[in-house]
Amino acid sequence: MRRTEHPLLSPSLGVQKTLVSFHAGDPAARPKVYLQASLHAEELPGMLVAHHLRTALEQAEREGRMRGQLVLVPAANPIGLAQRLDHKAMGRFEFDTAQNFNRHYPDLAAAVFDTVRERLGPDGAANVALVRQAVTDWLAAWSPKTELESLRRQLLQLAHDADVVLDMHCDWEAVMHLYAEGACWPPLEPLAWLLGCRAVLIARDSGGGPFDECLSGLWWQLAERLQAAGIQHPLPQGCASTTLEFRGEADVAHEHAERDAAALMAYLVHLGVIAGEAPAIPAPSCQPTPLAGSETLTSPVPGVVVYRARPGDVLAAGDLVAEVIDPTAPGASRVHRVTAGVAGVLYATVAERYCVAGGELGKIAGAKPFRTGALLGA
Repeated sequence: MRRTEHPLLSPSLGVQKTLVSFHAGDPAARPKVYLQASLHAEELPGMLVAHHLRTALEQAEREGRMRGQLVLVPAANPIGLAQRLDHKAMGRFEFDTAQNFNRHYPDLAAAVFDTVRERLGPDGAANVALVRQAVTDWLAAWSPKTELESLRRQLLQLAHDADVVLDMHCDWEAVMHLYAEGACWPPLEPLAWLLGCRAVLIARDSGGGPFDECLSGLWWQLAERLQAAGIQHPLPQGCASTTLEFRGEADVAHEHAERDAAALMAYLVHLGVIAGEAPAIPAPSCQPTPLAGSETLTSPVPGVVVYRARPGDVLAAGDLVAEVIDPTAPGASRVHRVTAGVAGVLYATVAERYCVAGGELGKIAGAKPFRTGALLGA
């Protein structure tokens, strides 16, 4: 694989960080798949998956099995990796701005709408190529003013023209799950079952401008803008993107990563990026549910958290999830019960065992939407 270094904008005298990418296959080949790990820099399971995936990809290259192209960024956030406070990794929010590293990506549909609206034609594939080139040009003209902006721009330059984008994250304590926009689900469904996802959270637009939705949202949002302007030319969904949650932060283990890398390789064969025998797609390991139906459990009181349910448990409404214990309170008021408000899979819990009032405890994938507005947490 070809290794490329991408220097970021220097934030201060004598300091410069570098993003590293690996490239396999002909740069002009299709389909193109982009994978990155640890955009939230303290979320490390995906980085280990990338390590094992590189070995498999290098073997595929030696065997002449690359048919498409692949870009792999094993450590997508060198800024966050360098952030530590009181001996703790602090890779979710940038110290300077307090911005989440996986939010605030640009609205690419708005950025290129005026450029492409009069140039589209009846050929859908040609329209996809036109939009991709417009985004390429827009990113080239973007002059980042900060180190964080330069990271966002560089990641988008590597990923914006990919057919499939896989953004590898994890939760605190969790089972394997993924987030995707509804327009992306059909091509991603085989991957969900190859990875054995226990929850699949689907949204039209989850809010906040995360990396994956910046890339997939471009297409359906641009198509809607064109339709509203009376422009009827076809524009296929040019990118399917997803956020993959590789269990919990502590699940950094070779046995997990080797299995996950093998599932990703099988998916690349399924897509035609790598030549090989078509993989058998396992039976669904869960039912997709709306992200708007996901319940975030919180505690109205502070105290020590004792979980009575674990990630992967299937719960009914009213089932006990955790007890929050205040050892300073009088009598029976020492124990507060936190119960499920919806039925579904408890797919994530918080690693800390002390919570403040209003603190988050876990998430349940419910089947009925009930939330509106921004659907992602901080």
